[in-house]
Amino acid sequence: AQRNQLWQTFGCVRFVWNQMLNMQIERRKNNPEAKFVNAFGMNNLLKQLKVEYPWLKQAESTALQSANRNLADAFQRFFKGQNKFPRFKSGKYSQSYNSKYVNGNIKVLDCHHIKLPKLGIVYFRAGRLPMGKIKNVTVRLNVAGQYYITVLVESENQTLPKTSKYIGGNLGLKSLLNLSDGCKEPINHFEDKYRKKLYRWEKLRSRRFLKAQQEIAWDHHNKVLVPRQLDDFKNYQKARIMVAKYRQKIANQRLDQLQKFTTKLVKKYDIIVLEKLNTKGMM
Repeated sequence: AQRNQLWQTFGCVRFVWNQMLNMQIERRKNNPEAKFVNAFGMNNLLKQLKVEYPWLKQAESTALQSANRNLADAFQRFFKGQNKFPRFKSGKYSQSYNSKYVNGNIKVLDCHHIKLPKLGIVYFRAGRLPMGKIKNVTVRLNVAGQYYITVLVESENQTLPKTSKYIGGNLGLKSLLNLSDGCKEPINHFEDKYRKKLYRWEKLRSRRFLKAQQEIAWDHHNKVLVPRQLDDFKNYQKARIMVAKYRQKIANQRLDQLQKFTTKLVKKYDIIVLEKLNTKGMM
């Protein structure tokens, strides 16, 4: 039931994003002088959207409002030249939604349980307990079929003690970062551990994809041959998920190294100087 509720919320958030984005585009076409509708204005339009599509009420309300806020932020970044024009969302890739903390609707109960709006008590396998005032929570589903929860908290008294030390660093080709004191952070090739297994599952995925493309099914009702959907081929889906899981493991290990290394730098030095380097140009 919780998984179905999550999928429904993902779909509703994506639907609201696409509807509001289409509204902004059509409004601009009809009247080039029309001003941009901000997040507050889109939230007012959201009420009418729920009347037209009553099934939107089954999703978490603050998640739909967050979709409007994220779309408004994407437009502001586009106006400033920071990002490209916002695009319509598809359900083929990783999906997520954001819920705002209101009247205790989000609460971390213990090391393995968290209370989320519309979902109730949800079990989670591992993670750090948030310390501070909860602001919002982000629920994400990646292509490997794994669910992640990110809790944003506001904490006070997080100032680190002064060390009166400074360091300089630049990116390297054979090392992740070269420091001015001679220390180097190595580039760990985490993919070497899973190279053989990943190669095997990638080969199976390619073969099963080609086989799935060739197979057809007979439609007895219309008496015609129609292509089957890729979701119907369980062996292909298994290979696709296994490839995604191994790639996610490698990405998690790389992110873990970066987080630990940057945390060590911030705790050890008061001033960190880095150069602007075009690494792609060097390579």
